Amino acid sequence: QVQLVESGGGLVQAGGSLRLSCAVSGLTFSRYAMGWLRQAPGKEREFVATVDWSGSSTYDQNSVKGRFTISRDNAKNTVYLKMNSLKPEDTAVYYCAASTTMASIRRADCDYWGQGTQVTVSS
Repeated sequence: QVQLVESGGGLVQAGGSLRLSCAVSGLTFSRYAMGWLRQAPGKEREFVATVDWSGSSTYDQNSVKGRFTISRDNAKNTVYLKMNSLKPEDTAVYYCAASTTMASIRRADCDYWGQGTQVTVSS
């Protein structure tokens, strides 16, 4: 049984930071690209960031470039999203996802999904 369990969300003031974690089990973690996507109220789910199987290649959505950093630890089967300089428009439920390619994560066409963690940024 594949499980992706997110943690680290919460309420933070604008300009603050959070680090999301996603612990993965039930699959060969190092064979999958991983990513983070988010969904704000009344909006469609959108891509945030993705990292390849090795952690050497990443791709971020333009609105988070320079503020968010995705990384992974294959020894711990965990992927992270460090979020700095948070803005109210970053408020959303953040989902961890796994797929065979970074391209499919960018299309939100993922093989496995977590349940999501709420991030709320107050102004």
